[in-house]
Amino acid sequence: MKRLLLIATLPLLLAGCSSAATGNGVHHSGVAQVAYAGSLQLLNEKNVGPAYTRATGYAYQGRAGGSLGLAQEIKSGEISPNVFESVGAAPIRLLGPKKASWYVSFAASPIVVAYNPNSTFAPELKAIASGRVPLAHLFALLASPGFLLGRTNPATDPQGQAFWEMIELAGLRYHLGNSASSRILGTPANSSQVFQETALDARLEAGQLDAASAFLPQAIQLKLPYIQLPAAINFGSPALAADYAKASLTLPNGAVVHGAPLTVDITEVGKSSPAATAYIEYVLSPAGRRAFASAGYALLKPAVLGNSVPSWVRRTIDRLR
Repeated sequence: MKRLLLIATLPLLLAGCSSAATGNGVHHSGVAQVAYAGSLQLLNEKNVGPAYTRATGYAYQGRAGGSLGLAQEIKSGEISPNVFESVGAAPIRLLGPKKASWYVSFAASPIVVAYNPNSTFAPELKAIASGRVPLAHLFALLASPGFLLGRTNPATDPQGQAFWEMIELAGLRYHLGNSASSRILGTPANSSQVFQETALDARLEAGQLDAASAFLPQAIQLKLPYIQLPAAINFGSPALAADYAKASLTLPNGAVVHGAPLTVDITEVGKSSPAATAYIEYVLSPAGRRAFASAGYALLKPAVLGNSVPSWVRRTIDRLR
């Protein structure tokens, strides 16, 4: 818990900085104000953000949250970052072309089920994780009386959507019967299960939950035991996009969303700025990609999508080929 609290304070400490120095003492004015998916918090605040400042001389300021929730805040003008890093492309597309007309997809973040090693259900979960017990047993266990499961809000977070859709795909794959999602998860906004993404891991570590949805890199970075899921249901393979799309979820507002690969995508928001451009270039550089790989993300061949793509973005992608 202390670790997470420290990480959460770092953006506040950096917020007042308008310039920084490279390792060679070169200063630049300007700040990369990065709104990012909560699952990127450890990586961004402990590694990528500080490394970017050392490499470029620009300051860094981060803000974590559910990707969809952040997109809604950006669109409404409640927050004004100059960089947006989301999990899943839908939050960036939600901004519209005036805020973000292009984005780069460069990594994947599969879903896993993380668990507390001190849970009374831990022996069974460990047996499933090791393969000694078939994975199909996991879904019966999640629906057991007294099992405390945590997940994020599907109305504001792609992880929350993907976890619901994962259960739906698992129901078909493992013949779990009708309404597997409802039996295990209740309703999409079930208040006994839904927590803020940035608080979910802390609750799991504190023993307030037996298991929780997580991205694979989160579990690796936090050293949480986890159950790996097959590619057919973990939303980590862009090649399986058509299969993921067979799962759907109706949100409380009536909108229907379909499953999609959990890619890590980045864009510049609004008017271009040198600090924001430098941040995106750093993330896509070999050093930035190594940081993502070491944190457990599956690197993808960077793909730029959208319209009015700046020439510097295409040059950055070309240098990686």
